[in-house]
Amino acid sequence: MKANIKLTIQYDGTNFNGWQVQKMHPQARTVQGVLEKALERIVKEPIKLIGAGRTDSGVHAKGQVANFHTTRPIPVEKWPIALNSILPPDVAVIEAEEVPEKFHARYWAKRKTYYYYILNRRYPDVFLRNYAYYISQKLNLEDMRRAAQLILGTHDFRSFCAAGSSVKNYRRTVFEADFSFKGELLIFKITADGFLHKMVRLIMGTLIEIGRGKYPSSWMKEVLEARDVKKSGPAAPPHGLYLCKVYYE
Repeated sequence: MKANIKLTIQYDGTNFNGWQVQKMHPQARTVQGVLEKALERIVKEPIKLIGAGRTDSGVHAKGQVANFHTTRPIPVEKWPIALNSILPPDVAVIEAEEVPEKFHARYWAKRKTYYYYILNRRYPDVFLRNYAYYISQKLNLEDMRRAAQLILGTHDFRSFCAAGSSVKNYRRTVFEADFSFKGELLIFKITADGFLHKMVRLIMGTLIEIGRGKYPSSWMKEVLEARDVKKSGPAAPPHGLYLCKVYYE
């Protein structure tokens, strides 16, 4: 009988070509690929790992969730120990649990929370160069906060979806979108029932344009209602983005 194992995973996305194994480029280093190889080394059988979020190259995760099925009868509490003993240092499994056979990390997810980190000061920090977007110009945080409130609720987020996406439904519900500080880091937190491709980075890029004073906070509503990604600000770079938590019922 197969067990369905749910993993909670952290990774530094700097040296990964995103989460998902790339069929056209099977040699590309991906988080899914590294984890599947480690799992197969342990269980001696083919593994298909299903991730809750397909993060892009350079994007990090503090709480990615994935699941896989296996016939190997390993005590669930042993999975993190076994995996972390052979995984590279930029990936770690921090929790494992057995879940119902039909559990699907992506389709059963109800909400996800992403953080975007910005270092907004006169000079950069070399130790944060891969983990926060450095902006030397002082940002108008109040305008950015007002703009962020305009995306709360259920909307068509077509203006914040990367061109070429094959998605058919652009409607998503944003439950929270606000800023806070952690030391010198400005952190944008956004929680929604789902995200389109590059949605957070395009929203963040639009907020940054507002913060720079190029547009008023009301521009966010104009971009949202345009339903055209060409109207949004440029996508913020991937290295400031973190998938922090995936919520299930």
